[in-house]
Amino acid sequence: MADSHMADAAQSTGSLAKRLQEDLMTLTKARLSILVVITALFGYFLVTKSVGTFRWGIFFDTFFGTTLAAFGAAVFNQLMEVDVDARMKRTSNRPLPANRIPRPLAFILGFLLAAFGLVHLGVRVNVPAAGMAAATLLTYLFIYTPMKRVSSFNTIVGAVSGAIPPLIGWAAGGGSFLSYGALFLFALLFFWQLPHFAAINWMYREEYARGGFQMWSNDDETGEKTARIALAYSVCLVLLGLLFPLLTPVMAKWGAVVCSVPGVVMVWLAFRFLKSGERKDARTLFFYTLLYLPIMMLASYLAWT
Repeated sequence: MADSHMADAAQSTGSLAKRLQEDLMTLTKARLSILVVITALFGYFLVTKSVGTFRWGIFFDTFFGTTLAAFGAAVFNQLMEVDVDARMKRTSNRPLPANRIPRPLAFILGFLLAAFGLVHLGVRVNVPAAGMAAATLLTYLFIYTPMKRVSSFNTIVGAVSGAIPPLIGWAAGGGSFLSYGALFLFALLFFWQLPHFAAINWMYREEYARGGFQMWSNDDETGEKTARIALAYSVCLVLLGLLFPLLTPVMAKWGAVVCSVPGVVMVWLAFRFLKSGERKDARTLFFYTLLYLPIMMLASYLAWT
């Protein structure tokens, strides 16, 4: 009998630990945050390939500081949107609206993560890298997040915020912000996010409207408006991949092919969504955007001079 009670207690403890781990991953938006970190490290890889020397110490310090800052931003974002998350089915079971993690504790956690992340970048990497991380947090938390309830222009602001992290890595490697490389990194992430968010906005338009968010896809039942937006910015990605290798010295000319073809595929998928207005085509476009980014990062790195 005693062994049975001990086994039950161990199982219960294991379940609580697993639930806590899952809640912390949700609270820090671990998957999205890791994507932010990957783009920052991509910036570091590019700048060290062309104008700097790759240093493992700087690489890991950039990784660590950016990860902490991204986790902190995610926590604060959810603190600011607890009421909205509670109204949307896809987010109502997050740890804050479900009251599994106290809000004061989440605030302390978010503050410590963001503060330590910025300080670590400033002390162990350099001040410009910390500045780019701070700019990401400021635009994400104090402009983009509140604007979601006011104007559909929030998506553009969110794309700006999401386009800054590669510049953390670029700055970590000593790159200048007034350079073709910095422009390429910012433009790639900016244009990529817009078809990505347009597709997911449309798939969950009813949820966003229920939460009180002002999104492009609100009331766009046919998907035509959303698909046209996705198509327009997909064309921008094609032009970016084509023109940068041809018109700037930072990429080999043959990069025009390998960097534009992935964008052509996105244009085709956005056009298919425009013609059909079906959720399955919006879903396909969304998942392709997730595939496009690593393909484009690899292609541009190989073509980088």
